Amino acid sequence: MNINIKTDWSIFIQKEKEKHYFKTLLENLDNSYKTSVICPIKDNIFAAFNFFNVNKTQVVIIGQDPYPTPGRADGLAFSFGDNKKAKDSLKNIFVEMKNDLNIERTKTKLDDWAQQGVLLINSALTFNKDSPKSHKNKKFGWVYFINNLIKYINENTSGVVFVLWGNDAKSKEILIDKTKHFVITSSHPSNIGGSCNKGFFGSKPFSKINSLVKKKIIW
Repeated sequence: MNINIKTDWSIFIQKEKEKHYFKTLLENLDNSYKTSVICPIKDNIFAAFNFFNVNKTQVVIIGQDPYPTPGRADGLAFSFGDNKKAKDSLKNIFVEMKNDLNIERTKTKLDDWAQQGVLLINSALTFNKDSPKSHKNKKFGWVYFINNLIKYINENTSGVVFVLWGNDAKSKEILIDKTKHFVITSSHPSNIGGSCNKGFFGSKPFSKINSLVKKKIIW
């Protein structure tokens, strides 16, 4: 599988490519794309790394899985690649943004956030449409990739705001040096199990982020 990274995140990716787990991961992905419907398309798996260089990282928002709807997942966590009307988690994110900053957003493709140094990344970067969470297990390998990514950001930047929504993301907090970086946590914005009502709504993440970053994000 070819991985085309236009920024200096390619240094991190190259280091991972030399590791056994990542070689196995790429092999598993190639096989999966041949036999199943996988989201996002191959060219978008690592799209989040093509918007800015490592030292421009301001915010890291960690989600869970790509959207299972073909054409929707675009490689940016929570972003609708098809730019259709927001629903599910993204709809709740926009509701909280309205309550927090009085901003009404309709654009569901989040590339403008990425262009401002917001790394929108999921705990697993791919999703088998027919088998939810099938790419989250340790055998597949994304857990190692995301853990190594957080460690890399932790070591090579400072003052980054890590936004951990949901238990999968919160489990990564132990990897973050809070003497160098900031951490914001809450429940996941999903409707599943009423998660959005268990701490996400009312958490005011957007104003908190903008009080911490060097250059305010235009949400």
